Amino acid sequence: METVQIGFWVIAGLVVVALLFDFMNGFHDAANAIATVVSTGVLKPHQAVAWAAFFNFVALFIFQLKVASTVGKGIIDPSVVDHYLIFGALLGAIAWNVVTWYYGIPSSSSHALIGGIVGAAIAKAGSTDSLIGAGIWKTVAFIIISPLFGYILGSLILVVVAWVCRNKTQRRVDKWFRRLQLVSAALYSLGHGGNDAQKTVGIIWMLLIAAGVTAQGDPVPMWVVVLCYMAIGLGTLFGGWRIVKTMGQRITKLKPVGGFCAETGGAITLFLATSLGIPVSTTHTITGAIVGVGSVRRTAAVRWGVAGSIVWAWVLTIPCSALIAAGGYWLGRGLF
Repeated sequence: METVQIGFWVIAGLVVVALLFDFMNGFHDAANAIATVVSTGVLKPHQAVAWAAFFNFVALFIFQLKVASTVGKGIIDPSVVDHYLIFGALLGAIAWNVVTWYYGIPSSSSHALIGGIVGAAIAKAGSTDSLIGAGIWKTVAFIIISPLFGYILGSLILVVVAWVCRNKTQRRVDKWFRRLQLVSAALYSLGHGGNDAQKTVGIIWMLLIAAGVTAQGDPVPMWVVVLCYMAIGLGTLFGGWRIVKTMGQRITKLKPVGGFCAETGGAITLFLATSLGIPVSTTHTITGAIVGVGSVRRTAAVRWGVAGSIVWAWVLTIPCSALIAAGGYWLGRGLF
């Protein structure tokens, strides 16, 4: 692809903005990783965020960069990428994240970024020709598939656990699963870090390729990978307290056994998606798992009105962030 002339300070500034998005991603999605373990009383909030942040970073050593490759090369044609497009994409994603964080809505940072990339690309090209259908459609498909998988796995795991523990007292079961939930929370945080940090890796990689800093066939520079995993870990460490209550208590009330089943179902889904290189929403995944666990107990245990408002946020995320990003692209053209 033909490289574009981008000044050092512009590249550096956009990398910083991308890392800010990554930090906000961790901050925004921290609630997904810690809501169940906090709401069940297994860990105090400050303990939970430290636990989650540590495993967010450890994911660096476990997962291949397949999601980064999808975001960097599989959503839009790399030949259309320039610094204006990256600026618009990041502005769209960050603005939508701020809005949903302010109102305590657990939307998807991942899909906000994808929407931002798509919106800025359309604004630049003036058409949808620059979009790569396969990458977009598999991402869109997992808006449905990931919460559905989380729902099915969360509910199935709870059924199995209920059968295994059928002759045990509630006190003994709670004692076991208070410990096991530390494991499930760690696994979920690994999946969260592995999938979400790579999205920022992908957009920085896209920028570096466009600027000619990295060749198309070269691997992602290690400094990019390390910084992105550090940023999401730090974001998680600061936490997203507005959303913890929604995820941990307003959808359904959880006990340690339910928290374990929801986190384990969500973690399995995230591990699968990351191994396939599909950028998914950790918010969608854990919400589906929590609803699955709640519905096994009884349908009335799920507050479907709250769940419905969350689904509306999911539906609106990509088009809203795309619209903001298109405006951000033209704003960037006027600024620099």
